[in-house]
Amino acid sequence: MLENFIGNLASYLLRISGGSLLWVSFYAGLFVAVMTSLGAMVALFAKRIPKEGVDFSLSFAAGVMIVASFTSLILPSIESTGSFTPAGVGIALGVLLIYAIDRLLPHEHLVKGYEGPRNMKDRLRKVWLLVFAVIIHNLPEGLAVGTSLVYNLEVGLITAIAIGIQDFPEGTVVSLPLAVIQRRSLGPVLIGILSGLAEMVMVILGAVFFTAFSWSLPYGLALAGGAMLYVTVKEMIPEIYRGETSETLVTLGFFAGFYIMLLLDSTLG
Repeated sequence: MLENFIGNLASYLLRISGGSLLWVSFYAGLFVAVMTSLGAMVALFAKRIPKEGVDFSLSFAAGVMIVASFTSLILPSIESTGSFTPAGVGIALGVLLIYAIDRLLPHEHLVKGYEGPRNMKDRLRKVWLLVFAVIIHNLPEGLAVGTSLVYNLEVGLITAIAIGIQDFPEGTVVSLPLAVIQRRSLGPVLIGILSGLAEMVMVILGAVFFTAFSWSLPYGLALAGGAMLYVTVKEMIPEIYRGETSETLVTLGFFAGFYIMLLLDSTLG
């Protein structure tokens, strides 16, 4: 049922875009932005989200991102050239890029705490540190969608829709904790919406850049894959397993996302 819905949605987006890569990337980016925004708006109506729900959502997202990193990005990079070298270089660049951003941009995780330059910790409000953490997380997702669209419109749309679906609970996970910290809802909702728009911008920029510089697409695919793997392995999974939620529930969430993304990629890709 889910694969039919996603297949029909992907076909609809292709149809209304007329097959134009620019319009497809716009609609794909708009979809992930809308899904993130809708998730953020939950903070207007809910006062809290169960800790188990937060960790299950994040682990589900991690499962989706692990599969998408390989099936939509790294493996297409290898297949497009028939060589591992561009993929290997791209993965390393993606890891180094997010590593550098992680070290240079001050940000704070709800569980792991502060990361970045120590001298910036007391200069920025906690809410902005959390916002920067969200931006770091969203950049690879947007880039992944944009580059996979350039490689193959249908594969890219499937990736966009799958990431958009897991962006809904992510939007909630971003906005609700901020709403608790600030004791008001509107600001955190707007921040969640802005995080979705930032992801949309990365979708379009990725599509435009790797269309203009098509020779670099294999590197771009692997770069996005490496960046997503870094965020998932270094940021998301430790954040989830350091919480108080049952490890069994978190692991089930991971494999739920893993299997759904793998199913979508194998049946629709």
